[in-house]
Order: sequence, then C-alpha cells, then structure tokens
Amino acid sequence: MKIDILSAEIGSTTTVVNAFTDINTDNPKFIGQGQSFTTVTQGDVTKGLDNAYKDLKAKLMTSNLEYEEFFATSSAAGGLRMTVHGLVHDMTVKAAKEAALGAGANIKFITSGKMEEYDIKKLKQISPSIILISGGVNYGERETALYNAKKITKINEIKDIPVIYAGNLENQDEIKELFNTAGRKVYIVDNVYPKIDQLNVAPTRKKIQEVFEEHITKAPGMDKVRNLVNRNIMPTPGAVMKITQLLEKEIGDLVVVDVGGATTDVHSVTLGSDNINAILISPEPMAKRTVEGDIGVFINAKNIIDDISLEELSRKTEIIIEKLQDIMANYKPIPKTKCEKNFIEYLTLEASKIALKRHVGKLRYLYGASGKRTIAEGKDLTNVKYVIGTGGALTRLEGINMLKQVIQSNGDELLPSKDVSILIDRLYIMASLGVISDKYPQAAIKLLMQSIGLEKV
Repeated sequence: MKIDILSAEIGSTTTVVNAFTDINTDNPKFIGQGQSFTTVTQGDVTKGLDNAYKDLKAKLMTSNLEYEEFFATSSAAGGLRMTVHGLVHDMTVKAAKEAALGAGANIKFITSGKMEEYDIKKLKQISPSIILISGGVNYGERETALYNAKKITKINEIKDIPVIYAGNLENQDEIKELFNTAGRKVYIVDNVYPKIDQLNVAPTRKKIQEVFEEHITKAPGMDKVRNLVNRNIMPTPGAVMKITQLLEKEIGDLVVVDVGGATTDVHSVTLGSDNINAILISPEPMAKRTVEGDIGVFINAKNIIDDISLEELSRKTEIIIEKLQDIMANYKPIPKTKCEKNFIEYLTLEASKIALKRHVGKLRYLYGASGKRTIAEGKDLTNVKYVIGTGGALTRLEGINMLKQVIQSNGDELLPSKDVSILIDRLYIMASLGVISDKYPQAAIKLLMQSIGLEKV
C-alpha cells in the first residue's frame, strides 16, 4: 500500500502516526492512525514510533506501507526547553517569552536585567535546548543584552547550546562578533520589542523552530528520527500553534485547548474586542500560547490531585475509594475500564480549567481621587467564536462537555461567551497537520475542517 504522507507525533506519553493520501488534490484524505506508548524510558523513542507504525499497518490491513514524505513533531523528553534573558520583565522579557512559547518552547528559566552568578549557575543546571537573549527597544538601552551575551559566551558547560539574539538592533554586529570570537553559534533576528508597546514575535518564533529542527537530538533516539524523516520536524506545540493560526483565517477568532500527559497548552488567536483594547494596560500578541508544564493527565497527574482529599476525589469521579486507590497505584495513560475513564475525565477537566484560567486576562479595578477605574490585563478572549479541544484526552473522552464547563467565568475573566461553538479535533491530527502545513497549507486546512466537523468527512 502506498500513501502520500506519514506524519508522526512523538509525545511525552504516547506516540501517534497519521497517514494521509490524495494530498495534492481538492479532496485530501486522512486514512488511519497508529498509536503506541512513547519509549523515552527505554532509551530510544524510535521503538514507540515503530510500534505505532505497526499498529497503523494493522489497522490499514496491510503488511507493506510505503510513503512519499515523512514529517514529525516531538515533545518527548520535555520537548523544546528554553531560557529567556531580557531587560525589563513587563516589556522585552515578556515579548521574548511570547515568541518562545508560540514556537512551542517550554520556558524553564527567565531573567530580567543583568544576569547574576546565581542565574549563571541555574542556566548551567538547566542546560536548555536554546537560549534566547533580548533587551532594549531599537536605538534604546544596549548595555544589558551585551553584558548578558558576554556572560553566556564564557560558560563552557553550555558552549554547544545555540543562542538566538532578538534585541536592540544596534547590538547585532557586536553580538555576532562576541559569539564568533568565542567559537559559539548565534542566530540574529529582528527585535521582538522594537518600539514601546509594539510586539514583533513572528521572526523569533520562526527562527526558534528552525534551530529546534537543526539541533533536535536531546530525547533518546531523536537523532534516529531525524535520519528517518525526509521532511520537517517541529516541536509539537509549535505545530499546533501554526495550524491554529491558519485555521483562524478560515473561521475567525479561536482558542485551542491541548491536554497532554505532561503539559496542558492553550493557544489563542484573536485581537480581542475594541472595548477591552481601550483599557488594556500592556500589549498582547494576536497569537498567544501558554504552557502549563506542571499540569498533565499522566506524568503530572499528581499535581492535579494533590490538593484534593481522597473522599472528595471519590465523590467527583464516582469511584469507590478502594477502586480509586488501585487505579492511582497502577495508573495507565490509556484508560480501558469505565472507572479509569472517569478518573482521566476528571484529570482532563481540571487540567483544562487550570490552563485556561492561567491563559485568560482579567479586569482589575483601581481606586483613586477621581473614583473607580477599570483596566484590563492579559489576553482578551471575549471575541472568540470557537473553542477547540485536541490532545489524546479531549479527543477520546467527553471533550465537548468538559470544555463547556471550562468556560464558566467568575465575572472578571475575559473568557469567551457561553454561546461560543465548541469543537473537537475528532481525528486527533492537529499537530500532524501543523507540520505538513508548511508545504501543504490548503490540504492541511481541509483535513482539519473535516476533523472538527465543519466539513463533511
């Protein structure tokens, strides 16, 4: 059997392989999905990839599956781990963070101002995939970014880690010379915060994804995956953000909630409402991603249930305590029994609630001599038309019902209205479509529209 595209998503918990055909026609088709546990702990992610490939062949009832192109996304072994070093936290650091998160990074460490010895020590311990240096609007403050760059070039323990500079353009030549003299690799991109209250995150996001693909060997066996694929490898969250941005052009303002085994991500593409923009205290990017690295339904499940008593957990999941204790002691990422599904549904609901609450902006009230004044801070989702659920848990369980509960506002949160349309990535292919959309954007959108039910399958 021959297909056009094989696209793998290598997650922290599960690995899926999706097959697509007729990709160059007006009717591209998704024809099947294979799934397996990710095998990071076995020292080689390609074992899980091979198992998912075998599962796909079994479902397609073929012993021989050939493909023209092989794409992949990965968030295994923590995915794309980054540190961000800028000038002022609410300005250049925030802008750099937005760029990194939108590209699919997990931010492990952020510094504002000149780095101290403790910052250097922590940077060595984290040993990130990529280091991002920013700071200063164009033709503004120069010293901090140069100081931090000099410090970083002298750390031998991280000499092989690529660095991206996205600060004051006046520093570009000097930064380049600093790293070249030190024998270090540096990538220069446009300033993420070129003017006061202006974000320019797209060039940095693009470069982060390019550097990620160039240097993706961190997870055990990912070097083998690089040799297997003949097309792109992207960080999984970056792929989801990319297809989310393309989908917004088709259907309007939207939010995507992606619940995974280790993290829960929220992607929003919206400019917000004019009323909220008029009282917003600092700019927000149109395309925003937040990642909750402490919240997931498998690896980080414990963080969700730590603050609830066993009795309360039993009541909410409708599982007797003895059975609940057994499930927790022998917890598996893919549920089989009704009780296991109830348990994961609870975790998924809580993960979605926490992640969206952390993503969304809020109204605040200030009191002064002239009386009460209302301001807004954070991301405004009030103009959002669609909320879409993806990730294994939301696509395989009662995703729509869970997301209906998630958008309940406390009154001050800038959440979508209750009549927003809630859709599910039923085929669980958003990440795979994100990576193939670089080459086949129209086919990717058509396939996603099928998956979320806005076009007939």
